[in-house]
This record gives sequence, C-alpha cells and structure tokens, in this order.
Amino acid sequence: MPPLTADHPVGLSIVVPVYRGAATVGKLVAALSALRPAGGLEIVLVNDGSPDNSGDVCRELAAAATVPLTYLEHARNFGEHNAVMTGLRHARGAYVITMDDDLQNPPEEVVKLYDHARLGGWDVVYTRYAEKKHEGWRNIGSRFANRVADQLLDKPKGLYLSSFRCMSALVVQNITKYRGPYPYVDGLIMQVTQRIDSIEVLHLARMEGRSNYTLKRLVLLWLNLATNFSVLPLRLAIIAGIAMGILGVIGALIVVMEALTSGTPSGWASLMTTTLLLTGVQFLILGVLGEYVGRAFLSANGKPQGVVREVILARDTAAAEPARQREDALR
Repeated sequence: MPPLTADHPVGLSIVVPVYRGAATVGKLVAALSALRPAGGLEIVLVNDGSPDNSGDVCRELAAAATVPLTYLEHARNFGEHNAVMTGLRHARGAYVITMDDDLQNPPEEVVKLYDHARLGGWDVVYTRYAEKKHEGWRNIGSRFANRVADQLLDKPKGLYLSSFRCMSALVVQNITKYRGPYPYVDGLIMQVTQRIDSIEVLHLARMEGRSNYTLKRLVLLWLNLATNFSVLPLRLAIIAGIAMGILGVIGALIVVMEALTSGTPSGWASLMTTTLLLTGVQFLILGVLGEYVGRAFLSANGKPQGVVREVILARDTAAAEPARQREDALR
C-alpha cells in the first residue's frame, strides 16, 4: 500500500451514493465504522437528490460519526455515476471503494476487497457474485450491459463490472479529471489502467424497498456506455449503410432482369417492404448520429456533471489531530 501522506491521510475511503436510502444508510455506516482496515478509513456519503429524508439521516450520521465522514448533497438528482464521481473527488484514501447504500453488499466484505487490492498491487479490483439476489429482469439487464461492455470497452474478457469495486488513488486521480455530463465510471477506468482483478463476494437480498434502477435508468446507462466511450455504434451504422446499399443494388438488378424477361415487373409488396426497411435503417443511423451530436452539444454548453449544494465534514479526534499539527507547523 502507498505510504500515508498529506494527500492520502487514510488507507481507505468508502464512497456511497445515497438515493432513497434513509432506511438502510444508517445501518451501513454503523457497520462500516466498526471496521479496522490498515491505515484507517473514512466514509463519503453523496445524497444524489434523494426524494425521501436521506439528507436528514445523513446529517445525523455526520453529527454522531465515530470515524471521519464527509456528507455531500447534490442540488438535484444527477445519476449514480455522477454521484460516485462527486464522492471520488472528495475521497482522501490511498484506496477507494465504491458501494451502494442498500446493504446488498455485506460491509464485512470491504476489508477483504481492500486487502486484495493493496496486497496484490492491483489498480482496480471488481467483485463478482456466485449468486445475485436481484430481481430476474435486473440480472438479465446486468448480463446484457456486461456483454455490451465486452464489445465496446477495452476490458479483460469476461470481467464482471460491479458497482462494488476498489480503486487505487492513482486511478481515482485520473478518472476524476473527466468533467463531461455523462460519466461512466467503468469506461473511465478502462481508459486509465489494465491492472485489474476480481474476487468473489457475497450478495444479499435487499433489506428495504426495491431497486432504484428502472428500465429507463438501465437504458440511459447503456447509452452512456455506447456513445461516450466507443465509436462502435457509428461503425455499425456505416456497415448497416453499406449492407443496405448492396441489397439495393441486388434488388435493382433483379428488377431490371425481370423487366427484360417478363415485361412489367411485379412485386408491389416487396417494393414497399424494401422501402420501409431502408427508411428504418436510415432513421436508425440518423438517431445514432443525433445522440452523438446531442451529447457533444450539451457537453460544449457546459452541462454540469454534478452540483454540490452542501458539504459537511465530520472527523474524529484521532483523524483531526494530524491535521491540527500540520496547521500549527505552517503558522
């Protein structure tokens, strides 16, 4: 593990995006606070515009914190990956773990994940599950997203991309340079390093409520993956255009041959089918191009990745003392 310095005063930071997590985030913080990882830990909670009373719960947790804790509140809901990016910018650890607030990832697995990363010298360690306790459609969506990522991202083949991951400060420092409005954390990681490993951990059923990931959110996540970190959709559009062009030439030759051999060509139905097919492909290609252009336009216009309304820093006496000593030395 890199030695603790002024830049990395703790060994491990744990970043937790909070959304509709009022019923679970307190239990999570209590369990994390009881851990004793090498170099100590801090907790970073990012309230991503949650419509419930998660903000009040997090403020109470900050007031009663027994470990260094930072509470950040977004001015509105920006999305999970945007919230994670905000948390990463405030993390001070030599390693950073990101995890959800729903307790489906047991806090006891945190030290196991952290030790695997620091002792093995890995830049990033993902988690994988022998059995996922999500709803069936969520599992299908996750598998689909990972298959898409296999094709679009330069990632190790078969690596499962989980939101429960550990990153070194080197990776965090580089991926947080990205300021675009549509971050995809795993895509940024793959652009920074290939020193990546994975370990198997437990996955539990949700203790409260239901998943915050709707079909709409999953589709938006796939769009972020496809259009922000790969030009493959554009290349597929080119291939589709070429294929339709070849089919058009073949169709034209068939029509000419039929006209020469049997008079007036027949096939109104086939003509309409071909026209609708070509038109559909054209609109699909225009949609792909429009998505790229629209995202470029919003990025150029300065659409924010996240807006922080409130920051609360809560640190215990042991963690605050070195900071006071450094301040005294500067006076």
